[in-house]
Amino acid sequence: MWGVTRRDVTGVGFIESAATQFEAGKSRWRTLLLAYQTLGVVFGSLVTSPLYVYPSMPLTNPTEDDYLGVYSIMFWTLTLIGVVKYTCVALNADDQGEGGTFALYSLLCRNMNIGILKSKRVDSNSNILRNTQPAEKETRLAKFFERSIVARRALLFIAMLGVCMLIGDGTITPAISVLSAIDGLRTPFRSVVSKSLVEALSAIVLIVLFLLQKLGTSKVSFLFSPIMGAWTLSTPLIGTYSIIKHYPGIFKALSPVYIVRYFTRNGKNGWLSLGGTVLCITGSEALFANLGHFNRASIQIAFLFTIYPSLILTYAGQTAYLIKHPSDHSDGFYKFIPSSVYWPIFVISTLAAIVASQSLISATFSVIKQSVVLDYFPRVKVVHTSSSNEGEVYSPEINYILMVLCVAVILIFGDGKDVGNAYGVVVSLVMVITTVLLTLVMITIWRTPAVLIALYITVFFMMEGVYVSAVLTKIQEGGWIPFVISIILAFIMFGWFYGRQRKIEYELTSKIDLERLGVLLSDPCVKRVPGLCFFYMNIHNGLKPILGHYIKNMRSLHEVTIFTTLQYLLVPKVASHERIIVKKLGLKGVYSCVIQYGYADSLNQEGEEIVGQVMSCLQAHLRSVSSFELSCDPLEVEQENSEIEEAKHQGVVHIRGKTQFYMGPNCGWFDKILLPFYEVLHSNCRSALPTLGIPSQEQIEVGMLYEA
Repeated sequence: MWGVTRRDVTGVGFIESAATQFEAGKSRWRTLLLAYQTLGVVFGSLVTSPLYVYPSMPLTNPTEDDYLGVYSIMFWTLTLIGVVKYTCVALNADDQGEGGTFALYSLLCRNMNIGILKSKRVDSNSNILRNTQPAEKETRLAKFFERSIVARRALLFIAMLGVCMLIGDGTITPAISVLSAIDGLRTPFRSVVSKSLVEALSAIVLIVLFLLQKLGTSKVSFLFSPIMGAWTLSTPLIGTYSIIKHYPGIFKALSPVYIVRYFTRNGKNGWLSLGGTVLCITGSEALFANLGHFNRASIQIAFLFTIYPSLILTYAGQTAYLIKHPSDHSDGFYKFIPSSVYWPIFVISTLAAIVASQSLISATFSVIKQSVVLDYFPRVKVVHTSSSNEGEVYSPEINYILMVLCVAVILIFGDGKDVGNAYGVVVSLVMVITTVLLTLVMITIWRTPAVLIALYITVFFMMEGVYVSAVLTKIQEGGWIPFVISIILAFIMFGWFYGRQRKIEYELTSKIDLERLGVLLSDPCVKRVPGLCFFYMNIHNGLKPILGHYIKNMRSLHEVTIFTTLQYLLVPKVASHERIIVKKLGLKGVYSCVIQYGYADSLNQEGEEIVGQVMSCLQAHLRSVSSFELSCDPLEVEQENSEIEEAKHQGVVHIRGKTQFYMGPNCGWFDKILLPFYEVLHSNCRSALPTLGIPSQEQIEVGMLYEA
């Protein structure tokens, strides 16, 4: 195991080799542990899909060949979309460990240089922003997106649509999963257990599940994984028993010939039945979106070695039972379970349905976090529940909104069939969007050979296009539910994005550079008042116009002013020597400061601690500059440090800007609609600056109107 050679036994080589192998062993065990935890989340909606494959079949008298055709469709759908597209292709298209539609969009934007948040770190030596992506020759498609604003907006619209539909899916998955499982109570007790009781029990179960989310995905999944272990073991065993008892030759249906015969024989009804069979693969999008919560290897292990074979055997067993009992297709799952093990399987399936709900809840947290970081969604509270995994997050506001929506879906649309129709519509559309974005990744980033790209497009666009055409017929039968949710979310995202873009455009055209700041400070009417001021703003793109607004109206600026930026990095923790980067800006008493922090760093310190750390770094920086530059007079440096220290003793103030749009006479009707909506969102969302423990008496908020 350790692979120690004879050379390693003598000297440091042995220690280094053993340490390396030990860390590799720890990494392997960690991957297996994550794979175990992944079972509790990644299974997602796949776990309850056997309950909904056959109920939606429009065939009145299905035959043996019909069931063989349906099973063949499910097998190849799971294999091609689940294994090939998502497990083997999509999971490799992560954006710094994140998965999902917006992660693909972020990856494309950064590599095509069309304006998206980059993973940046300020270098303490050069203070230059560095992009982590290597420079490569751009493809024609990338150049087309750079030149065409219409293409860029279309790409953004596609990504937003995918995100909104996935979130809308997050309101449907918990409802359909729990409702379908608890509905199993009605099979043996139909006269006693009413539909209303099933809905009430489902609502209670969901409320408890959402209250557990604050524990974090890893803890919840570790708790749920034994349930999934029991499910992935019990259902294929029952499936195998059913195959042996009812139809041992079921696996001849793996031949695609049965698919051709099925559609030839049933025509339009066969096409409509795809609205039910699509549910066998609906959890794959959640699998991809949960990439931020687990690493790629753990998801692949969990899916390929447990989930996939379990589903194949379960579907095969269910199909074998229905071939011998064709009239039971309206409730095929619970009826194919032997009566001797009915109740244990009912308990396991109910618990597994709860786990299935977890997958889309976690995926929703991930895409919301991505949208907030990329500034495409109003800022909500995002709590990192793991110190080692940046993607494992929890949002209290989103959690409780989802809880209310899920309970409302159950109580208003309690019929599992209507909820199932809504579920298939939105997920199939998200799969098509993912295919489009993955195709762009293959062309512009991976530089995949044209033959493989053509094969990918042909297979998956054809499959998913046919599925979409079938499920769109379900819109009037409950499929409109997620569309309404998605449209509302899309309007919120677009309103926020448009407002942020207009604000950035104004700040870029009205920004203040150092030369302009020097002119303002040279005005005799502007006084340098005693004290130390931390002026918070993004200094990378120039000083915001609110600084000029402040100086012109207050006619003053503190003797020592530090323009401070809080920089979020996609790393767990920032090293102490890189946390605070300071620089002298060339004007007397004016400095810049960047405070860098990762997702596991805590900034909830006392305000005095932050001030003391910045002051220490600034004074050390000035001394280091004087030691390297011969033109610097050490006495002047010490005098400057004394002035900084004196300013601190005279009083510290922290200034933050608060801007708002003013609808001028030339403002168009579009701005009059969207910008007020943005202001409503902005006034009700969380602050962009994390808490620093600054006393309220030291905080000043400066307002300014931006003319639209």
